[in-house]
Amino acid sequence: MAKRTFSSFEIFLIFLLVITTGITVALLSLLFITSGTIENHTGFPSTQGPPATQSPPATQGSAAPQNSTPSRGPTTTQASPTPSTPEPTLFQNFSGYHIGVGRADCTGQVSDINLMGYAKTGQYARGILTRLYSRAFIMAEPDGSNRIVFVSIDIGMVSQRLRLEVLSRLQNKYGSLYRRDNVILSGTHTHSGPAGYFQYTTFVIASEGFSNRTFEYMVTGIVESVEIAHKNMKPGKIFINKGTVDGAQINRSPTSYLWNPQSERARYSSNTDKEMVLLKMVDLNGEELGLISWFAIHPVSMKNTNHLVNSDNVGYASYLFEQEKNKGYLPGEGPYVAAFASSNLGDVSPNVLGPQCTNTGESCDNANSSCPIGGPSMCVAMGPGQDMFESTQIIGRIIYDKAKELYESASQEVTGPLASAHQWVNMTDVTVWLNSTHTVKTCKPALGYSFAAGTIDGFGTVSFTQGMTEGDSFWDTLRDQVLGKPSEEIKECHKPKPVLLQTGELLNPHPWHPDIVDVQIVTLGFLAITAIPGEFTTMSGRRLRQAVREEFEAYGMLNMTVVISGLCNVYTHYITTYEEYQAQRYEAASTIYGPHTLSAYIQLFRVLAKAIATDTVANLSSGPKPPFFEELMSPLIPNIVDRAPEGTTFGDVLLPANTIYRVGEVVEVTFVGANPKNSAENRTHQTFLTVEKYEATSATWQIMHNDASWETRFYWHKGSLGLSNATIQWHIPDTAQPGTYRIKYFGHSRKQDLLKPAVLLSFESTPSVFEVTTTW
Repeated sequence: MAKRTFSSFEIFLIFLLVITTGITVALLSLLFITSGTIENHTGFPSTQGPPATQSPPATQGSAAPQNSTPSRGPTTTQASPTPSTPEPTLFQNFSGYHIGVGRADCTGQVSDINLMGYAKTGQYARGILTRLYSRAFIMAEPDGSNRIVFVSIDIGMVSQRLRLEVLSRLQNKYGSLYRRDNVILSGTHTHSGPAGYFQYTTFVIASEGFSNRTFEYMVTGIVESVEIAHKNMKPGKIFINKGTVDGAQINRSPTSYLWNPQSERARYSSNTDKEMVLLKMVDLNGEELGLISWFAIHPVSMKNTNHLVNSDNVGYASYLFEQEKNKGYLPGEGPYVAAFASSNLGDVSPNVLGPQCTNTGESCDNANSSCPIGGPSMCVAMGPGQDMFESTQIIGRIIYDKAKELYESASQEVTGPLASAHQWVNMTDVTVWLNSTHTVKTCKPALGYSFAAGTIDGFGTVSFTQGMTEGDSFWDTLRDQVLGKPSEEIKECHKPKPVLLQTGELLNPHPWHPDIVDVQIVTLGFLAITAIPGEFTTMSGRRLRQAVREEFEAYGMLNMTVVISGLCNVYTHYITTYEEYQAQRYEAASTIYGPHTLSAYIQLFRVLAKAIATDTVANLSSGPKPPFFEELMSPLIPNIVDRAPEGTTFGDVLLPANTIYRVGEVVEVTFVGANPKNSAENRTHQTFLTVEKYEATSATWQIMHNDASWETRFYWHKGSLGLSNATIQWHIPDTAQPGTYRIKYFGHSRKQDLLKPAVLLSFESTPSVFEVTTTW
């Protein structure tokens, strides 16, 4: 091999990396408390059994009953125990299900925190485009004996810590009604939500600490959405429909997809799953209650240059549907709930114009996603809009339009009993049966070199490209010096992945990746929802659906519709097929349990399907309970006192609106600001802004928009020594009526007197008044 040489620029970057690594290690040593407890972190015997439709026997482990919940929960954020809420009497003499829907705010802090998804250093939240919501759906049989809960949450992914806390609080309030087996928590996978709610070190480092402020906000919102759904339960019916969505997605790793057998690829017309599956929910009087839609698409229309918290393209689809059904309500309000949930989106991009070299305009749709000039950092997927805001709206509307079509024509009623099955599994030690005589095993977690390259939706680090099947002596040496050498066992197990980070062997201050993972299926009549703890690629999802469907059929449950629900319960990165793994693009390098991960999941989900089909769920072992780490790294950005410039107070107008605007123009007002993260602790105000219209007949101001409205944007500009400004924009829609309007700003400032604890003080701005006209 030729001797490696570096340019001056690369030497400078290497120097910065070494310095940054040293600082990171020092901070970890200072900020982590290594005495955090690890409860029930026990080994998990390998899954045993023969292949094919003769499923392996249930995974062995502790003999806890299926409806058990974690015996312990968080102590630092644990809600005070309350008596179990008595179950309301349910009307039983009807055909259908009891249905409850609920929505609650789970936005978290919108400043001084990384956005979760791109793992891009410096991509801090600096305001809000739309609020984030938890949308809960409860479905129960007429006699109330069985029920399932599906919650779609506008966050990057569900963390294990988040799920354990939510289950603990639900148990405190409802007893055994809502449990680990019948509650699915699924993230939409927006890359524009706050980070900071994880417990495993890889994600804590990416989040730059654990934010209890955001964690508590999210947990409270999720639990509240379930509580609302529980209170609103009424007899109703559910209808299902399916259809093809065109023009919204491309495969971002098409060369990897081609590694799958040609005979398998020939069964499908596209290298992405274009089918949307939709559930329509109504009460017995035909009153519309809500919908759940599953469609495979990455919510990355908003790029890694974005700093505004928002729910991206699928969130925009929810916004449109809920605004249509909740006439007269502000966004985030009203009884109708529409969830656009994630599916097997691992290799699916909404940037439909494809990857292009930003410096030359030529295509870079190649195995390495690299440009002749500038390399992979110049290769970025584009479109379809002129900017990321327009792209989000275009893709979101395509999804919304298809959902509306399917919703209006849905006529096939879902009928049949409800069931659920769940196990905790040690994914680092699953024996996978390839056939009746040959087995392989999963691996301890590790990330490959191409993980650091990122994707065409958001490139990663200089000197890394997708498709790397060999390591680099420089980076290997640097890793060995800082983190230690990966074992031969983990390197051998992950081949052909060259191991960059042996996360399964890094245990301090806490494990870097999870060992214990949730696998879960719930069934609603002939519909099976598989809760996937990560991001399945297109073909991985197809194989799992087929395997689960065949397992149900083998035991008498025919014509099942199987949907993939992604980013559920715990996050474990990506899951590619064995063949795609050989190509070692980003998704394969991020398949942390090795080349046989998908086969292991297929085997485990077959076990659950068989248990449901044969009514033997009660015989399933619960498996080893996951750990809950009590002490985690504090956020790197400290809380400081807010200050207003001399002679001003918080909320004062610095740059007022113009006196008059036309429809289609942008109103902009700048105020003396305070750090928005304060409002995640003190929730006196439910919005950072309002756009209000004066009604002369009643001499009152009517709120037309809030910070959940797509037409508004709230920007926070951080200064020094606690000084900051807040800028509010209103993009006046074509539907705006002429008249007198005003914009108001709401916030909380942090104040701390000498030797006294800090307090948060609410404030609201003086309004900025202006006129809107349709013509000059």
